[in-house]
Amino acid sequence: MNATPPPADALAARILDALPQTQCTRCGYPDCAAYAQAIAAQQAPINQCPPGGAQGIERLSAITGQAVLALNPEFGLEGPRSVAFIDEDWCIGCTLCIDACPTDAIYGTNKRMHSVIEEFCTGCELCIPVCPVDCILLEPALPAEPVQTPPTGWGAWSQDLAQIARKRYATAQSRRAQSAQSKRAAKAEEAADKLSDLAKHSRITDPAELERKKELIEAAMARARQR
Repeated sequence: MNATPPPADALAARILDALPQTQCTRCGYPDCAAYAQAIAAQQAPINQCPPGGAQGIERLSAITGQAVLALNPEFGLEGPRSVAFIDEDWCIGCTLCIDACPTDAIYGTNKRMHSVIEEFCTGCELCIPVCPVDCILLEPALPAEPVQTPPTGWGAWSQDLAQIARKRYATAQSRRAQSAQSKRAAKAEEAADKLSDLAKHSRITDPAELERKKELIEAAMARARQR
């Protein structure tokens, strides 16, 4: 008699625990959780995670029962761990890399030089394409002990680093969601303030046209609140 397969949510959780949590999106999904859910739903194979490498595929095979496959090169190649480095001489302080970093491993303020917290960098590379002055480079992460052949995949990573990255990603996501909500609330308050005295903030002078405009804006704001 065949064993009953675990619920999809439970399976996705086990798969997520086995992923390296780099949140690099190289698998084709927005984060590790989305890839885990796709695997659990049999919408994606287990060989699309370059940071996990061959050992990562073996981990996923053991959990899902799917056959071990070679890493699909369309999603990248397995390699040594890398970390981002910002060239201080060229950084213009635009903060775009800070917004792109999934684990808040980059710090700095607007128009001030940024720096990378190496221990929290997952080597996801997401900061590189957003930099307008190309001042971000990837450097090999230095191993704890000198080796002739740098380790790759999980050999270059660790479960502890994965857990740290996972927690920092969750914290960053929560903070960004709160920030976006605060900005939406501020804009809604500003819009409501202008709507209360639309004649003062509009070029329209006809009272009937102003009233029609006000009704349209109120309807749009109501739809936005519903969303």
